[in-house]
Amino acid sequence: MNGLPMTVPAAGLPARVRIHEVGARDGLQNEKSAVPTAVKAEFIRRLAAAGLTTVEATSFVHPEWVPQLADAEELFPQLDDLARAGVHLPVLVPNERGLDRALALGADRIAVFGSATETFASRNLNRTIDGSLAMFEPVVARAKQGKAHVRGYLSMCFGDPWEGAVPVHQVVRVAKALLDLGCDELSLGDTIGVATPGHVQALLSELNEEGVPTDRIGVHFHDTYGQALSNTLAALQHGVTTVDASAGGLGGCPYAKSATGNLATEDLVWMLDGLGIETGVDLAALTATSVWMAEQLGRPSPSRTVRALSPKE
Repeated sequence: MNGLPMTVPAAGLPARVRIHEVGARDGLQNEKSAVPTAVKAEFIRRLAAAGLTTVEATSFVHPEWVPQLADAEELFPQLDDLARAGVHLPVLVPNERGLDRALALGADRIAVFGSATETFASRNLNRTIDGSLAMFEPVVARAKQGKAHVRGYLSMCFGDPWEGAVPVHQVVRVAKALLDLGCDELSLGDTIGVATPGHVQALLSELNEEGVPTDRIGVHFHDTYGQALSNTLAALQHGVTTVDASAGGLGGCPYAKSATGNLATEDLVWMLDGLGIETGVDLAALTATSVWMAEQLGRPSPSRTVRALSPKE
């Protein structure tokens, strides 16, 4: 195997996809052992060197909530040269205090994290859906005043471990509310990995019908039932061009125990390369980065592509 798939384009797909790499934030936030700040910084540098132009760096949440990301103030300044080189380094902020911390360090791409269900909003944000939107309102407004790009994550878009299937119209209501607050982009999260392709296209279609353009939508799939790639392809067929993924398939959700790893960036790039869709990502360099990170974490990567392309003992 030469490490590259045969390229056979398919009709009706985008020419280029922007990968929103979440490994350094979403991927590491659920680790049991502490990952040294220097390792995180090196991970981000290697991801950027592999061609990823958007690498989510960290989260400015209270350390008690996500202790793995308690070093945000130490980490973020170490990435200044990447930012100057044009690499986008989004950071997650939960509230105005988190925004203050991020802006003080020069962050210019901010993300807020909302929920499509009441139970998850209560467990994750200790608020109702509407209460969380009210909390985000000044965060988004102030970020926009500071010329920052704002992304709105929306979790539990397809299913919730406590509430079960989530009605499409319920997701659309919250998604529109996030855009009405001023978010530039939405990321639709399949937090527990229960989506299927028809469900994905139904949600995207209803969002369009309610006035949400496809070019403001990204997708964020988890691979609990092995559906992340098929769901991504369904989104691409609908015209989505922003896909979240995590190098090596790292990550889950600390507030949803049934959430397994994110879509592996390598698995995504293998599929996109085979379809002739440009990403700007060097698959060999990315795979080497995930092998290196797996060594730092002391366990093999769950990514099938990483395992297939890695040198065997």
